[in-house]
Amino acid sequence: QVQLVESGGGLVQPGGSLRLSCAASGFTFSSFAMRWYRQVPGKEREFVATISTAGRATNYADSVKGRFTISRDNTKNTVYLQMNSLKPDDTAVYYCGAAFTNYWGQGTQVTVSS
Repeated sequence: QVQLVESGGGLVQPGGSLRLSCAASGFTFSSFAMRWYRQVPGKEREFVATISTAGRATNYADSVKGRFTISRDNTKNTVYLQMNSLKPDDTAVYYCGAAFTNYWGQGTQVTVSS
């Protein structure tokens, strides 16, 4: 069955960095654009970044542009989100998903706090 498993979240100080990973299985990973979203309790899920099937095209929310980098390794069926210069406003549960599907992971908590 389809599985997306996020990892790499945690507690980090403002200005710090984290790298999230999302391991996919159960579908043809290389055929799907992949996305990262985030959600804070009581708010709607917010788009963060997307990457094309071969990784040549990326797009970011304005709030993370220049600080976050999405990448993928189709040989490992994994998509990544490198997060630098983290701010308290980046605190959220981060989810990966396959574009235009209902394939979502369970999320990983990122907390940015001193």
